[in-house]
Formats: sequence, structure tokens, C-alpha cells
Amino acid sequence: MEKDQNINSKEQIKENEEFSPEDQNNENEKNTSQNVEEVKEVTPEEIILELEDKLARAFAEMENQRRRFEKEREDAFSYGGFTFAKETLNLIDNLERSKQILENDLVLKDSTALKKTLEHFDIINKDMVSILSKNGITPIDSIGKKLDPNLHQAMMEIDDDQKEPGTIVQEIQKGFMMKDRLLRPSLVGVSKKTENKEEKNEENIENSNN
Repeated sequence: MEKDQNINSKEQIKENEEFSPEDQNNENEKNTSQNVEEVKEVTPEEIILELEDKLARAFAEMENQRRRFEKEREDAFSYGGFTFAKETLNLIDNLERSKQILENDLVLKDSTALKKTLEHFDIINKDMVSILSKNGITPIDSIGKKLDPNLHQAMMEIDDDQKEPGTIVQEIQKGFMMKDRLLRPSLVGVSKKTENKEEKNEENIENSNN
């Protein structure tokens, strides 16, 4: 037992001799210099620049939020009644349908009562369109115009050699704008060239032979 303890003591002394106090000091100085190099000194000017950059970013974000809020507020003010206005157009549609039904009634046709009733219908229709116009809701002009997919929806094609193909010759349902936004498109019929029956028959015969 004592022999083992003596051996361990000798080995420890040998290690201490190999790693002298001078070496220990050199190692400590080396580690300290490395830590100093890793920690970069920040000057007051750099701190100020960093704070100015963060402040500028914060102000920019606040300005963007303010602009978004203003846009949302303006849209809410201008188009807040969009759904209500769209549903209100149903009243104009129903009024027009009622007028057409009365005009096609053979019993009432050419009667004085029908003429007076239709006159009142026209007055009501004009008043409703006038009220809508005062609130930025205006009808879309269609008849005689070129088909515009942004404003019109073609429901049928009508043979008409007097008009350029794609010209609106019939308005099925009137469209409306709400300021610069489409409230609903106009449902229309557009012109097309009359098909030549002889050419069509020759084309059908040619296709059948093939």
C-alpha cells in the first residue's frame, strides 16, 4: 500500500516539473488575449448609429400602419354600403319586370289605366336612379357600345349585319358602378355577322364526306 502511494507521489511531482509555473502563466496570458480579441469594443458612435437605425425603422412601420388605417377608413366610408346598394338594385329590376308584364297584358293593352300606371312606374324608376346617382351609384351605358368584359357580360349573340361584331345591341339587365368600382355588370346581347346558309350547307357536306 505504501509502495503504491510512493509511486503516485513520484508521478505527480514529475508532472509538476514538466508543467512549470512559467508555462502556466504563459497559458493564462494566451487565453486572456484570445478573449480580448473575441470581444470587439463598441464605440459610442456605433451605438448611436444603431439606435438611429432602430428608431428610423420604428417610425417607418408606424407610418405604414397609419397609411393602412387611412386606406381602410376611406374604403369603409366610400364602399361601406356596397352590399346594401347591390341589393337595392333588385327593386329597380322588379319594377322593370312589372312594367313589362303590364305592357304584354292583352286585356290592359292600349288602355288609359295602363298608360297612367306605366307613367308612374317611369317616375318611380327615375327617382330611384337619381337617389342612387347622388350616392355615387351610376348606371353603365351599354347599347351601341363595344363589349367590355370589365363592364358587360354577354348572354347571347344576335345576327346583325349593320353592326360591327361584338357591338351591344340589347340590354337584358342594366349594370351599375359604385364610384370607380363595379357594382354589377350589364347583361347584354351582342351582334354577330349573319351566317351564309349556302356556305354553311357546303361546309356541312364537305365535313360529312371527310
